[in-house]
Amino acid sequence: MSSAEIAVKTLSHLESGDFRILTVIELDMSRHRYVPEEDITRLSGLPIKEVKYRLDRLSKFGLIYRWVGSYVGYTLSTVGYDCLAMNSLVKADLIDAFGKPLGVGKESDVYDALTPEGRRVAVKFHRLGRTSFRQTRRLRGYVADRRHISWLYQSRLAAEKEFEALKTVYPHGVSVPEPIGQNRHVVVMDFIDGVELYRVPEVPNAEEVLDEILENVKVAYQKAKVIHADLSEFNVVLKPDFHILIIDWPQFVKTDHPNAEMLLERDVKNILKFFKRRFNIEKNVQSVLERIKST
Repeated sequence: MSSAEIAVKTLSHLESGDFRILTVIELDMSRHRYVPEEDITRLSGLPIKEVKYRLDRLSKFGLIYRWVGSYVGYTLSTVGYDCLAMNSLVKADLIDAFGKPLGVGKESDVYDALTPEGRRVAVKFHRLGRTSFRQTRRLRGYVADRRHISWLYQSRLAAEKEFEALKTVYPHGVSVPEPIGQNRHVVVMDFIDGVELYRVPEVPNAEEVLDEILENVKVAYQKAKVIHADLSEFNVVLKPDFHILIIDWPQFVKTDHPNAEMLLERDVKNILKFFKRRFNIEKNVQSVLERIKST
């Protein structure tokens, strides 16, 4: 069972005092790897006896980890962070029912869910803690300039960045899931109905699909002034009607970024290389780039 599924089952058992303790630990993790018990008591404003009761209770639920060294400290578990985010999304009337997993990757988990109005949505949990910390800092510009950053905050920044990207490109007609909401490391977006391109062995209209991908790259570049910066067959979804969605935008850059041209060319090369290998469709990289940049 995933941490998100455990969080769903645990949510109904939590009380306001539990969330108060979880929030204090979350906030103080910016200063401590393990938040001292004394800090939790001071910042929560709760009696010592209740703090100890809550900490023991949250530990048993698996929402926090206890550490004993030169002092006694606590840190959030993945389940604990999931609970905080999901509680906020429920309170904001963005999620009412949580469903099955839609996809599990190295850096995220995506689940099916329903809004209070019965709308089917996708809920994406960013999980940057699964990858090498050093590699994540090297590849992701939005954490590279921070000396101290927890796995929790890395994931939150990724979610914020992706939500920003979706809000930027969606109004311009780029084929992406509609952004609905975001809290901490979680993004809520329109339901993703389809299969990643790399999983599709045959496509009857492969060249049309390629042209649609490149047209979306052009619209993002020309109208939204952004570049995906991590585009490949792994984050293009082919829908049942054979139209596409471009997903996974946390590494996007604006067109005035110092490496914008290099990243755009890399995106294009990735897609063209895949279509040549899988569908024997060949296009000239420079010609495609010229078409994307031309008004």
